[in-house]
Amino acid sequence: MPIHKSTEYGEIEISLDAIANLVGGTINECYGIIGMASQKMLKDGWAELLKRDNYSRGVIVRQDGNSLILDIYVIAMQGIKLSEVMVAAQQRVRYVIEKTLEIKVDAVNLYVQGVRAVK
Repeated sequence: MPIHKSTEYGEIEISLDAIANLVGGTINECYGIIGMASQKMLKDGWAELLKRDNYSRGVIVRQDGNSLILDIYVIAMQGIKLSEVMVAAQQRVRYVIEKTLEIKVDAVNLYVQGVRAVK
């Protein structure tokens, strides 16, 4: 279900896939995040690293009234302080979505699907 916005020039519809792609691009720019992960784990506990065209598989966008709830599945870098990196990533995603789309974000839930060493 797309998000509808009214402006003085007319109506705007923003699809949830477009929001998911914006979130995916933003989260991949954050320090300590190796990439997006699929919501479903592969066998033996390995998470699939998503490419740019599949970001919507790693983000769930839910609409709650006039605001959004984002569930983001990521793979983190090994050797970082995970709690600080995830808080910074949450703040960055919230800021970008609220400033770009002018839509309030109620929650940014990050799910770390794996930790990998950078080569």
